[in-house]
This record gives sequence, C-alpha cells and structure tokens, in this order.
Amino acid sequence: MALVPVLALLAWPFIGSSSTWLTLTVAGLAMGMIIFIIASGLTLVFGLMDVLNFGHGVFIALGAFVAMSVLGSMSDWTSSGSLWLNLAAVLPAMLVAMAVAGAVGWAFERVLVRPVYGQHLKQILITMGGMIIGEELIKVIWGPGPQPLPLPEALRGVLTFGDAAVERFRLLAVVIGAAVLIAMLYTLNRTKLGLLIRAGVQDREMVESLGYRIRLLFIGVFVTGSALAGLGGSLWGLYQQGVVPQMGAAVNVLIFIVIIIGGLGSTLGCLVGALLVGLMANYTGFLAPKVAMFSNIGLMVMILLWRPQGLYPVTNR
Repeated sequence: MALVPVLALLAWPFIGSSSTWLTLTVAGLAMGMIIFIIASGLTLVFGLMDVLNFGHGVFIALGAFVAMSVLGSMSDWTSSGSLWLNLAAVLPAMLVAMAVAGAVGWAFERVLVRPVYGQHLKQILITMGGMIIGEELIKVIWGPGPQPLPLPEALRGVLTFGDAAVERFRLLAVVIGAAVLIAMLYTLNRTKLGLLIRAGVQDREMVESLGYRIRLLFIGVFVTGSALAGLGGSLWGLYQQGVVPQMGAAVNVLIFIVIIIGGLGSTLGCLVGALLVGLMANYTGFLAPKVAMFSNIGLMVMILLWRPQGLYPVTNR
C-alpha cells in the first residue's frame, strides 16, 4: 500500500508546482478507481473460479453502450444544472448497465466458459472468440462508429482547492470505487456467502457434501464480475466522454497489467495496481508524453522484478 504515496511523493519534485501535482494526483487516483472497478470483476472471476476470461472487455463495452442509451433517454435530467437530477439519471444508467452486463455474463458462462473449466488455453481462445462476436453484435445494435457520451451538466467542470483543480466527475468515480471495494471485501471476508465461496475454491467436494451447490455460487460470482465490468464500462465511457465497440478490447491490456501487478486473484492487489497505473499514466503524460505510451508496462516489469508473483500473491496458486 505504501507504494501509492511513495510514487506520488517521488513525482512531486519533478512536477515542480504543488497545485499541478495535486491536480494530477487526484485525477490519477480517480482514473485508478475506475480501472479498479473494471478490473475487479476479472480479478474476482479468476481468483475464485480460476477462469481466464479474455472476453471481459465485451462486458465493459456493453455497459458503456447501455449507459449511453439510458442517459440519452433522460436528456431532460442530464441537461439540468441540478446535481440531484444528474445523479438520478447517472445511477439508474449504471444499474441498468450492470443488470444487462450481468445477464449477458450468465449466458456467456453457460455457453462458452462452462465447457472449458480447468483448461486455461481453451479458456483464452474461446473467450477471445466470444469477445469478437460480442463486439460485432454491439455494432449491429448501436452502429460501428464512435458515439459521444457527454457528462451530465452538473458533473462537468472542476472544483478548486486553492490553486488546484479537481474534476467533479472524478470525485464521483472515487466514491463509487471506494463503495465497490468495501462491498467486495466485506462480502468475501465477513459474510457466510463469502466463506462458502472461499471454501468452495479450497475444497469443492467437501462443501458440496455439506449440501451447498457450489456451481450456483460460482455462476453468481461470474455474473457479479460481469456486472462490475458493466459498471466500470459506464464510468469509463463517461470518463472518455465517448464510446466505441472496440473500447473493451483496448482496456483489456490495461486490466491485465493491473491484475498482474497486484497479484492474480487478489482484490486488494487489484486496487493498489490500479492506483499505481492511474498515477503513473498521469505523471508520465504530463512530464514526458511519449513515455506515457509504455510507462505502465515499465511499471509492471519493475514490480515483477521485485515480486515475481505480484504485490499480493494468492498463496494457494
């Protein structure tokens, strides 16, 4: 966890201006929280189900397009200057995006993933094929070209703290990301459901002999991971203020960098990795834009040279 403030403090003298540093830091943390929401679904699926879902990007793109459609139908609320009306439009759009992505995730698991449990190479091939098909279906429904997804009126602009400026939407992203993190950690570590899921990973036969249907629990985990990808996709679309059918595939690389840095299957590691990636992207984009293209890969290489299994290795793998 200390790597996040250490990275921020190391960047401070290079940036020079404290206000610029604060603006970049808050923006990087907000970007990191959005990446965490997107990556947390894949981390959950791999950590608890041992499934390498390279088709995760299709749920991201689907969530973004569904949110765009919902917000487009509530233009009176999104164009209002009232923050409460804007939130009343954004939150239902995110919930619908999660519901649709979760439903498609259920079909994805049932048709594509279920026949290849325990076969990582086949999982990679078949889920990538599923993502390609999903992208083509998105093009059929919404069209192949890029489409705008403007921010609601009250979430545009910035809040100023002294000489530092922080975008309003990024603050909302931080709040949502923190809520997702707390909910995941609480569910996995403090509830009977989380106990059953973790026990099922360790000894599936024993849990099933006690009368619990682990397959249903695992399907629920996959659906939850897909829904989180839909939520992250809606936030990412608003962050980019535009959507394209290929956006999920483009973010896929970033997601895998994050979960490799954090440790495959670790929720807390996913958070730290996402924050590091967000900060690194912002700092290098400001200091050396050409370096920003491969800065995250360089960060991943340095972390792996220090800890080959990631920051928070899952001990049972």
